[in-house]
Amino acid sequence: MNIFEDHSSAEQSADLDSPQQSELDRKINLLFSGSVVRKDLVKAVKGNAIVPSYVLEYLLGQYAASDDEATIQAGIDAVRKILADHYVHRNESELVKSTIREKGRHRIIDKVTVTLNDKQDVYQASFANLGLTGVIVEPATVKANPKLLVGGVWCICDIEYFHSDDDRVVPWILGSLKPIQMSSFDYEGYLASRKGFNTEEWIDLLIQSIGFNPEMFGRRAKLLQLVRLIPFVERNYNLVELGPKGTGKSHIYSEFSPHGMLISGGEVTVPKLFVNNANGRIGLVGYWDVVAFDEFAGKKKRTDKALVDIMKNYMANKSFSRGVETLGAEASMVFVGNTSHNVPYMLKHSDLFDELPEAYHDSAYLDRLHFYIPGWEVDTIRSEMFSSGYGFVVDYIAEVLRSLRNTDYSDRYQPHFTLSSDISTRDRDGIHKTFSGLMKLIYPGGEATREEIEELLRFAVEGRKRVKDQILRIDTTMAAVNFGYSDKTGTWRGVTTLEEDEYPDYYQARRPETEHEAEPSAESELAQEEANVVAPVAPEVAAPLFEGHREFQENQRGVSYETLLMPYLRDATNITIVDPYIRLPHQGRNLVDLLALLAAAKDPADEIAVILVTKEDRGEYAQQHLLMLKDIQDSAATVGIQFSVNWDETIHDRSIRTDHGWKLLLGRGLDIFQKGSGSQFDLGSRRQEFRQVFAFGVTYINEQEGAR
Repeated sequence: MNIFEDHSSAEQSADLDSPQQSELDRKINLLFSGSVVRKDLVKAVKGNAIVPSYVLEYLLGQYAASDDEATIQAGIDAVRKILADHYVHRNESELVKSTIREKGRHRIIDKVTVTLNDKQDVYQASFANLGLTGVIVEPATVKANPKLLVGGVWCICDIEYFHSDDDRVVPWILGSLKPIQMSSFDYEGYLASRKGFNTEEWIDLLIQSIGFNPEMFGRRAKLLQLVRLIPFVERNYNLVELGPKGTGKSHIYSEFSPHGMLISGGEVTVPKLFVNNANGRIGLVGYWDVVAFDEFAGKKKRTDKALVDIMKNYMANKSFSRGVETLGAEASMVFVGNTSHNVPYMLKHSDLFDELPEAYHDSAYLDRLHFYIPGWEVDTIRSEMFSSGYGFVVDYIAEVLRSLRNTDYSDRYQPHFTLSSDISTRDRDGIHKTFSGLMKLIYPGGEATREEIEELLRFAVEGRKRVKDQILRIDTTMAAVNFGYSDKTGTWRGVTTLEEDEYPDYYQARRPETEHEAEPSAESELAQEEANVVAPVAPEVAAPLFEGHREFQENQRGVSYETLLMPYLRDATNITIVDPYIRLPHQGRNLVDLLALLAAAKDPADEIAVILVTKEDRGEYAQQHLLMLKDIQDSAATVGIQFSVNWDETIHDRSIRTDHGWKLLLGRGLDIFQKGSGSQFDLGSRRQEFRQVFAFGVTYINEQEGAR
């Protein structure tokens, strides 16, 4: 039963466009009817109400959890009216107080915090927007909702007014209080409905539930988003994310769940976080599932050494002290902050934890982190990245995630794989907790194929390796670890981080012996000088081109046609490109980029022939397709490239073949780059090596050597 009076008879509004439902959206509504909501509705109803998304979705879940447009529009009107009538804006607090006085009783939506007045032995509530303090709260209400005592909770409250001649009596009375979150849900029904989705569909549903359009993310990018949810499903999970501004690092912890608390890194104190020894009151870690520290980075930030020491002990042992008593807690710790340098700069001059305050730039603290999200891989949030599809109502999925904290899937990889024997207990714990968290999110029933398990295991190992490799830079007394695993046949599978593959020269930890090498003796210097005088200068011999297969990870940078393709195409006079999909504008631009490199590499007086074998677009954009290829042909002719097109409806694989013996098998063809911001001022639009790529592979075959 809805807790507000029925506003569903309000006039239907026509100011919200109805997006076309996808096949996934239809399946979501069929299998999770009543538990999902269209994610663009939050923005439609929010207006100037400064409330978390989960508050709005709680209301939308009651009135607009449907795929029927009439119901949705009526629900939006109902929620808008509820917000207009009951949400308290700070600048209208006196008007609301007057309404309560005149009516005697009024329902409001506000953030409520409770404190114990030990002098009068009563609990008193404060209302953030309404501005009321000292409102008496029944002990039973506090006992049922202990988070009121730590950080406050968004609630729906009935406030009454009764004036007394006694000045000591507060005229405001709390009639009822209901936290904005679900009280229960059908866990078995959740698991049963999950079976109706394949893995890709389920991941997309979770991404839509966060609020993002899954079509804008690759597989690796989706997994990075899901790692942000692991603290909600894993007890005592320690996560760090450092990266550029504007990538949504703190959004999930402030907007996504009523069980998470986001606080500024500079506002943390021992009493607030752990325990107040003066009154014995437990801090945030005792009541919240996730405590996230925003704006945690900053070398110059002042830190409390006592807090750092207690935090280190808590992150390692899940406990803290209150006087002589030791207490345990289950809150996961998340640290998010901005970086001011790019990855190669940090790797060259310091490490990837360079931005942390000095007290936290400590190997003992860092070793307690289970996963490092590489924030530089996450795209800056843009409007087109938000979803208009269906996702779980936030308070529903928040309760699901909370219930999953009771399960443990950390051993589900062991029937198939064995971790490296030199991985330490702490490294192993980090890998296990990340793997278990991803399993619970994606495969909540615990059932996954060997390939699906391996994907999550590799990802978990990489995240912990990123932490450990940076610790080795800070503390050279720690032993290096060979991160990887073996399958049941004994085949070893090493794991690297993406930045290790991108910047191998900078990534490797500096060893003490390389920093303090002995000075060369005078004799050795003299011998070297003599060798330099008499030694003939050998002619430079070009290194042979690589043959074989190369794989590139999603989000990798530093890749361009110049380094990837041109060494094999240079000096060819006839080149055949086989790619069935050169249709869309960005695919045409990719082809033009390659032709421009070919033109720049040849003598201006020479001509080369480039043949494109592709499929003809027979759809509604067929004319534009032909015009694009004609424009490319005309432009190429001006720089000495004879460009022609052959149609072949049977092709599928993508390749490039030259007349001097090289064949390149391209997994994704030329379409290897992710979409950038679209801004004409984006450097990635000018230089390919600044752009992120999709996951792809290239095989280089020297056909002339094969013939010999």
